[in-house]
Amino acid sequence: MAVDINCDMGESFGLYRMGDDEGIMPYVTQANVACGFHGSDPNHMRRTVELARRHGTKVGAHVSLPDLPGFGRREMKIDREEMANIILYQIGALKAFLDQAGLPLSHLKPHGALYGMAARQEPIAEAVADAAEVYRVPVMGLAGTLHETVYKRRKLDFVTEFFADLDYDDDGSLIITREHAAVDPDHAANRAVEAVRDGRVKSINGRELSIRAETICIHSDTPNAVEIAKAVHAAVIPLNAA
Repeated sequence: MAVDINCDMGESFGLYRMGDDEGIMPYVTQANVACGFHGSDPNHMRRTVELARRHGTKVGAHVSLPDLPGFGRREMKIDREEMANIILYQIGALKAFLDQAGLPLSHLKPHGALYGMAARQEPIAEAVADAAEVYRVPVMGLAGTLHETVYKRRKLDFVTEFFADLDYDDDGSLIITREHAAVDPDHAANRAVEAVRDGRVKSINGRELSIRAETICIHSDTPNAVEIAKAVHAAVIPLNAA
């Protein structure tokens, strides 16, 4: 099984820069491009799509709650229909730039608080599936959560994801923070290899967790994201040829 490396990208907004997309892009195979609700704007969206095209990187929609000031990392109360419409709206914006660049929409990935909500709240997971069903693209998520239960029941392709630069709680859930601290690149790479090869990772308290990883995520807003991407790429890509 070939393993991808994905990164949440294109999150700069106006004059505010978030992450080094040019430095990271050569080391990832999937770009999750922000669609304007937690980061990005039309100019940055187009530039990120064009950067991905130059590097032959697949592009997916990184959709969020409508929370630009909070970078999409604060939960909100939204019903299924409104959430599906919010997601479709964002995909449509990115799809315009993909069409302009002659690229297909590769996948869908919820961002931040929306990702966590869809893992625990069935109406939100159903809303993600409602939007994904329109485009029939794979959806990234956490194995063993409502991501897997709902998306598979809806006959969507489900891609299991591992986070190289985030910690896991003892119950296997992600620990999502408003801001990401720097992570040792070698440590991130070793965790990624262990997740892919052995199907396990240690929680923040040292508990061994079972995990499935078809794609490895790196966040562009992690302070040393380029170094992490390089290390994970060097460690994980050779596994595809093994």
